[in-house]
Amino acid sequence: MEEIYRDLAKEFGISQEKARKIVKNFFEKAGDKAAKGTRIVVPGYISFVKVKRAARTGVNPRTREKMRIPAKQVIKAKVGKRIQEKL
Repeated sequence: MEEIYRDLAKEFGISQEKARKIVKNFFEKAGDKAAKGTRIVVPGYISFVKVKRAARTGVNPRTREKMRIPAKQVIKAKVGKRIQEKL
């Protein structure tokens, strides 16, 4: 991440610390909005959406014992077309 902060700082003529705060603030705000149910989309780059993960049966890797994993809310991130094309 430090390289990204350096690049942003250089491109926009700001300090690396300010670039770090901007990026951190963006993801905190996007996470807060997504947690409240708002779909966050940065067209072509990434989207965040809150989804309900159903309850399921899992296996404890140590004991191989089956266990019940309860349903829960999670935030899903999906890579956009512009980033996908770079792969």
